[in-house]
Amino acid sequence: MQETSVVCFGEMLWDLLPGKSLPGGAVMNVAYHLHKLGEPVKLVSKVGNDERGKQLLEILSGYGLPTEYVQVDAERQTGIVHADMTDPSAVKYDIVYPVAWDFIEYSSSVMKGNDYFVFGSLCARDKVSRATLEKFILEAGARVLDINLRAPHYTTEFITWLLQHCDILKLNLDELVYISSWYRPFEGTEAALRLLADKFNIPVIVVTMGSDGTMLLQHGSLFREQGKPVKVADTIGSGDAFLAGFLHARRQQKTPEDSLRLANALGALVATYHGGCPEYDTRQLPL
Repeated sequence: MQETSVVCFGEMLWDLLPGKSLPGGAVMNVAYHLHKLGEPVKLVSKVGNDERGKQLLEILSGYGLPTEYVQVDAERQTGIVHADMTDPSAVKYDIVYPVAWDFIEYSSSVMKGNDYFVFGSLCARDKVSRATLEKFILEAGARVLDINLRAPHYTTEFITWLLQHCDILKLNLDELVYISSWYRPFEGTEAALRLLADKFNIPVIVVTMGSDGTMLLQHGSLFREQGKPVKVADTIGSGDAFLAGFLHARRQQKTPEDSLRLANALGALVATYHGGCPEYDTRQLPL
């Protein structure tokens, strides 16, 4: 029997920080942490035929991540993001457009043996990658939407479409407040979670709340995990690490409480490092 895999679709890029560049992009970060946790991963993205693209492919190979579904664009540059680190706990991003990952092409072999399909909203800012994403969503197993609202790279209409086509939704508190207020004034985290779950028939929604921890609404039942106090280096990729930990725990058939505990621990651990794909020892986690 073929081993099922987690397919991660979206952006691969370089975070340009003061004095250094670090590999990143939400989908690449999630794939990296899933792989660190021992999960079989397919990473679907696109880089440019340039030095930055070659370096990203080399880095993926160094991580042990497969690169067969990472396409190479002969015309467009590899993705870059200018990160404003003035406040390390609230990094601001200038995401260059257009770049290679805006033009990811469809491949019929991607979804074979798929268990979870992880995607975000940012990777759909261009019509080419958006059309590819729509095809994959209709073929996918469990569809995992990691909301990533970066103005001006989204529309209300397409975010609504994505919400209608996900089985697991992960977002942060600011995003929950913002999106739920499209339909009703915000009256609290639990009420907002239940509003989205009911309106879009989403079985599982998890919200990250920084130092206040996380909250999970799963099939109508609410679960809460307190935040872990850590010395934050930066928050780049900590939400992606949280999602990877959460999905790993679900694939291991952990309880909702244990799933949140592991996800929270991994997100907190990654926040103590610089960049979205740091080297760490998984033995530090409550696996």
